[in-house]
Amino acid sequence: MDKTVRRNIVVSAVNLRKGGTLTVLRECLQYLSTREDLHVTALVHKRSLCDYPGIDYIEIPWSIESWIKRLKCEYFTMWRISKTLPATELWLSLHDTTPRVKARRQAVYCHAVFPFMKSRLRDWRMDYKIALFTIFTRFVYRFRVKRNNYLIVQQTWMRKELSKITSFDCERIILAPPSFRPLPVPVTAPSPVPVFLFPATADVHKDFETLCEAARVLESRIGEGRFRLVLTIAGDENRYARWLKSCWGGVSSIEFRGLLDRDRLALAYGEASCLVFPSRAETWGLPISEFVPCGKPMILSDLPYAHETAAGASQVAFFPLGNVEALAGLMEAAINGNTDGFQTVGKPLFDEPFAEDWAKLFDILLA
Repeated sequence: MDKTVRRNIVVSAVNLRKGGTLTVLRECLQYLSTREDLHVTALVHKRSLCDYPGIDYIEIPWSIESWIKRLKCEYFTMWRISKTLPATELWLSLHDTTPRVKARRQAVYCHAVFPFMKSRLRDWRMDYKIALFTIFTRFVYRFRVKRNNYLIVQQTWMRKELSKITSFDCERIILAPPSFRPLPVPVTAPSPVPVFLFPATADVHKDFETLCEAARVLESRIGEGRFRLVLTIAGDENRYARWLKSCWGGVSSIEFRGLLDRDRLALAYGEASCLVFPSRAETWGLPISEFVPCGKPMILSDLPYAHETAAGASQVAFFPLGNVEALAGLMEAAINGNTDGFQTVGKPLFDEPFAEDWAKLFDILLA
């Protein structure tokens, strides 16, 4: 009879329901489901979002209804749950907060980049929740942070900035770049005119307005029909999207294509001549990683996240955040095939602790 004692760990992720954060949860539980030496309990919004064999699930769907309920869940409900579970070796929170729990060790996976982004007046007008979140998550990161043995981030710049605002030792912030599955980008016939692509949701920090205004400036400079800018928003998703459509919907070169599923996004990558990514803040910036294998030019915000995500790519140009003229100039250069100013982005050296995959990450957390 196998008498190996299985160590108990808990993964809490009650607010992860979509996008890259849900992918992190799924990959985490998928890996843990293969570990016969661990007994894993997962606190999730719905089991159906991340159902893997060998995992015990506790569903807490009500925590997403408000921040008050989220905090109640993190600091009261999880405390009660933790007292009913067998002795917990590790409690891993996959969403930014340090819950109040009984566990030998704790760690937090930090996604939110809003504490490191400067809010603008327009942010408050278009989506006050994002602006409030910028302030609130700075507090959340700090609250009870010293209870953790480790924090986990995806990029070096965030490791440094997180250490600054929390006074948490950099040597206990694990760098764990995300894995991603490359899209099968088809080879397509060249478009009659160059196509610029910005795949993003209609969130104020994506800075669509800088790109749209650059397209308007460029169209007025070189004429209509010389290029197309494809946006993956329809223009009716929220107040911000409606404002964008009302201001730049009349620019003939801009196409508000709407949300694309994975297959249609792959087609869009194949069609595009150049990726443009003006976002003001990203945990990673997945479209950059997905576009790198295409070997086509990219124009990115001159921010640390973009430099790290584009590592290893060729034909990359960076423009100062929010600088319409600089962006329009780089787009014009790309249209004319003048990419002499585009560069190859070198691959950085990573300081320890560094985890290249989930196996290495849990080796560190459970050591």
